[in-house]
Amino acid sequence: MAGKANELAGKAKQAAGDATDNNSLRAKGAAQEAKGGAQQAKGKLERDAFRRNRKGDSFFCANQIHHSGR
Repeated sequence: MAGKANELAGKAKQAAGDATDNNSLRAKGAAQEAKGGAQQAKGKLERDAFRRNRKGDSFFCANQIHHSGR
């Protein structure tokens, strides 16, 4: 959720920077949008790992190794 919010806020900052010809605001918006994208990617990896664990597959999580017992 935070990732999507950062992406949207970053896009808004970039648009404001474009409208006001403010390069600093554009750059801050681009950085915030990238941060949101990274947060979204991390969340997807965590969700996928959780789903794999529920199915019994092995994966790395929180610096521990979980095994399916195979």
